[in-house]
Amino acid sequence: MTAPATSRLGRDLWWLTLALTLSYLAVAAPLPVIPLYVTGRLGLGSGAGGLAAGLPFITTIATRLYAGRFADRWGGRRGMVRGLAVYIAANLIGLASTIPALPHLTAYGVLLAGRLLLGLGESLTLVGMLGWGINVAGTARAGRFIALMGMGMYAALALGAPLGLGLDQRAGFAAVMLAGVLLPLAGLVMIRPLPPAVAHEDGRGGGRPGLWTMLRAIGRPGIVVGLQGVGIAAIGAFAALDFVRHGWPRAWLGLTCFAAGFVLMRIVGGRLPDRLGGVPVAIVSLGFEALGQLVLFLAPGPLAALAGAMLTGLGCSLVYPCMAIVVVRRVDPRLRATAMGSFSAFQDLAYATTGPLAGLLADRFGVPVAFLVGAVAAASGFVAAVTMARTGSSGDLRPA
Repeated sequence: MTAPATSRLGRDLWWLTLALTLSYLAVAAPLPVIPLYVTGRLGLGSGAGGLAAGLPFITTIATRLYAGRFADRWGGRRGMVRGLAVYIAANLIGLASTIPALPHLTAYGVLLAGRLLLGLGESLTLVGMLGWGINVAGTARAGRFIALMGMGMYAALALGAPLGLGLDQRAGFAAVMLAGVLLPLAGLVMIRPLPPAVAHEDGRGGGRPGLWTMLRAIGRPGIVVGLQGVGIAAIGAFAALDFVRHGWPRAWLGLTCFAAGFVLMRIVGGRLPDRLGGVPVAIVSLGFEALGQLVLFLAPGPLAALAGAMLTGLGCSLVYPCMAIVVVRRVDPRLRATAMGSFSAFQDLAYATTGPLAGLLADRFGVPVAFLVGAVAAASGFVAAVTMARTGSSGDLRPA
């Protein structure tokens, strides 16, 4: 590849990531606000708040395979465009839940409907962008692109927490939902000039593995990334609530410190999975995540909690790209988006279950117990990654 072509490639991938960052604020800004809205203004429990926060990932799990096959067949660009349109529709439904005349339980039901639809948008947007970007960047740079994409997402989380809480405090939950409509619209405008991804010529034909064949092939890296995702979900759903319940100021800072650590590690260490291999880097990362979650659980004050959140972000940051390059390097390029969609479903499962289950525990034992759950999960992921290093991987989907 010539220098001008390489430069253009870099610009396109950065612009694509910037568009994702802006659009993903539609997901990130409501995240710390929803548990507060459900428990405060609707008068429901922490379990209901955790369910509303984690519900999109149920739809995401159910639609990852569809999103991957769509991207492999029609191209990642079309998948991402469709996903951003669904973001807009989902947040319009969330906006409808703020109608004053609605009873609290009805408003909660409408909110859940919007959150479910948001999960479909999540599948189409992220899997479409993965397929689009990896096809452009190539297998050798896959880890770097995935790290760049994740950096954009968690930059949105860092910005989304103060944005969402600030809008909520100044103009109410309806303003948060309205922002969730306008931001993906801006993302659609940004990606319009970029060249479309190429759909594979045989994408309409047979020869694709079934769901269970795919899951067997990607199972071990999927389990590792799923266990890692418990800590992310715990912070996303309960960091702000933990600060509020303790009476600590600036409830948004926990999620922002987590995202700052996440992005910092992506900047400093984004090339490590490509250079050193995914599994060794994941082992070290999971150790740091477990430590960060334990610090959060035991934190006696806000500074210790912020340190735990940042340490968790540093640890979580590289686990997904580490396991993703294991998957990417094992699969037929024609099946890449499908494989990545199925692989990502493991993390979605962690996101979907952590909110409601940890919320039930939090109602009984206190909010910090959610972070103890994250610490145990990260330690289990550490053991699973060590097992991968000792036994190797299997389940190659490349043609013989």
